[in-house]
Amino acid sequence: MLTVNFGQLGLRAGDRVLDLGCGGGRHAFECFRRGAHVVALDLNATDLSAVNGMFYAMRAAGEVPETARAMAVRGDAYHLPFPDGAFDVVIASEILEHIPRDRDAIAEAVRVLRPGGRLAVTVPRWWPERICWALSDAYHEVEGGHVRIYRGDELVTRLEDAKLVATGTHHAHALHSPYWWLKCIFPADNAPIPKLYHQFLVYDLMKRPWWTQTAERVLNPMLGKSFVVYLDKP
Repeated sequence: MLTVNFGQLGLRAGDRVLDLGCGGGRHAFECFRRGAHVVALDLNATDLSAVNGMFYAMRAAGEVPETARAMAVRGDAYHLPFPDGAFDVVIASEILEHIPRDRDAIAEAVRVLRPGGRLAVTVPRWWPERICWALSDAYHEVEGGHVRIYRGDELVTRLEDAKLVATGTHHAHALHSPYWWLKCIFPADNAPIPKLYHQFLVYDLMKRPWWTQTAERVLNPMLGKSFVVYLDKP
């Protein structure tokens, strides 16, 4: 499930990409498939081990161009272990809402992005996220959980204050907003209603029928769970 629109990202084969706070690696894998030289960075060693294993599996299965490269690196968003301008593209998907010193993390992302490079940032959209916080303290009051809710204009301003130029925005994952509200209302792992809705989301992800794809495109501007912004470094 990709939150970043790769058409707007403008990724090219051979680009050097940092997936900052890669988590399970979904965006890193797509960049690798498209022939990029990918670094997937996270603090979670368990996630990184799984991501690295998937890189090897993708290579063995012939899913990536021979020239593409990928590696998983454990690192801190406040002190990235890379030189200035090391990357053509930086992706920071669903990470800034977890970071207390988000301005410091943004500054580091900008530092390692080359002049003329592109940054894609995604965060939970304000109003669907606000409903989750209102329904359940446990949703965000966990170790490593969400520490803030961004308004879209606030996030764009914060990023542009770091000497970036916003080039486009959109919303994504409208069908996922109701799932998280249901999880907040029925938090038990085996609660039947969110379980049934999750099965629907898995069906959508695996089968991608035209009617769910159409519904999501129509609903994203109103109901999209994630806010996505693309920025260039002059």
